[in-house]
Amino acid sequence: MVRKKVPEWLNSTMWSTSPPPSYNDDGLLRHSPATKIPSMKEEAESISVASRLNSAPPPSSTASSVPSPLPRPRNGSSISGGSGEYGNSVGPSSEDFSRQAHVTAELSKKVINMKELRSLALQSLPDSPGIRSTVWKLLLGYLPPERSLWSTELKQKRSQYKHYKEELLTSPSEITWKMVRSKGFDNYESKSESRCMLARSRITDEDHPLSLGKASIWNTYFQDTETIEQIDRDVKRTHPDIPFFSGESSFARSNQESMRNILLVFAKLNQGIRYVQGMNEILAPIFYVFRNDPDEDSSYHAEADAFFCFVELLSGFRDFYCQQLDNSVVGIRSAITRLSQLVKKHDEELWRHLEITTKVNPQFYAFRWITLLLTQEFSFFDCLHIWDALLSDPEGPLESLLGICCAMLVLVRRRLIAGDFTSNMKLLQHYPTTNISHLLYVANKLRSKMLV
Repeated sequence: MVRKKVPEWLNSTMWSTSPPPSYNDDGLLRHSPATKIPSMKEEAESISVASRLNSAPPPSSTASSVPSPLPRPRNGSSISGGSGEYGNSVGPSSEDFSRQAHVTAELSKKVINMKELRSLALQSLPDSPGIRSTVWKLLLGYLPPERSLWSTELKQKRSQYKHYKEELLTSPSEITWKMVRSKGFDNYESKSESRCMLARSRITDEDHPLSLGKASIWNTYFQDTETIEQIDRDVKRTHPDIPFFSGESSFARSNQESMRNILLVFAKLNQGIRYVQGMNEILAPIFYVFRNDPDEDSSYHAEADAFFCFVELLSGFRDFYCQQLDNSVVGIRSAITRLSQLVKKHDEELWRHLEITTKVNPQFYAFRWITLLLTQEFSFFDCLHIWDALLSDPEGPLESLLGICCAMLVLVRRRLIAGDFTSNMKLLQHYPTTNISHLLYVANKLRSKMLV
């Protein structure tokens, strides 16, 4: 068998790791007051994003004097963003400024060119405050390309989410009291010795806490208890090293509560899959980006905005969380098979060594890679750059995800070829430090070869 020569572009220089982000005392990212994109209200008033960003002074090249509560990211991105949304960097390049200028100029248009925006996001977005939040909302279809419609769309969606919470997250006792009042017993509360007491004649079978009827609000409530407890455990375990998600601060607790609400509303609206462990990891980047938007109105409504974007993102992967569909053409095993075929096409020697010689079944490592969208393989902040590329794909994030997974294997091919089952499993389940820009570059190269 003739070995395929490894292309020279796979041996590109690996760049240095960016410093970790810095936080204020509440665990919120430090923002540069000099650079921000306008609020949704300002968008409606057609204030130019580009003019505001371009008039800002260049970011400082010095690191924050406040020590970062985070360890250095395990996998480093080469994107240096200055005093941006995700921390300080040592000297942004002219390419960084150029990319930021292109993105903000595109966001300034009355009608945004989505093809151009996707092309810019594919190269990874700059870390300037508010840019990623706005771009992700556009890429996920939450915001329309016409900026004049943003205010109306946001008002409608946020109102809809408020209605979901009132309908789905209200406790049975509160629902019972609303029903009592709706039946004309408005003055009953004042006559009762306790607000928590109802006359027996007014408690129907559906209202009784011990009712097992399908229409019983209490029966539904107790059935949801297990889901609620699972969500609560997972939310508390989400990125314990990042103050935004964990800790005893009121800010962290507020963020945890918002994530619980989103996941529980999703579970109640999607009875077919409900909540599956790990969905918290997929929600985390979206909520984090939206909550860190420097615009106060956008940050305040981060929960509602994140809910709809989370639903949209998961719509392309929801069949992976349905066990009954695992072996179908839309199930997770089908996606893993496609990844195996990609590896075989681009590097048959590597594929043969992994799957035939060392018997490393791709399910052993790719299941987590795909179902959690690589959130467990790279540092949280590197995942944001990877997700820029995933969300920019007009065919859906799965296509880019499989390409990046294939690139991950190709980049460590020498170690894999030299390894046995044990060493290769350890390597793929604990993926080594990798430059994210180089990884995306290789993934794009592999994909472009597929189109030739």
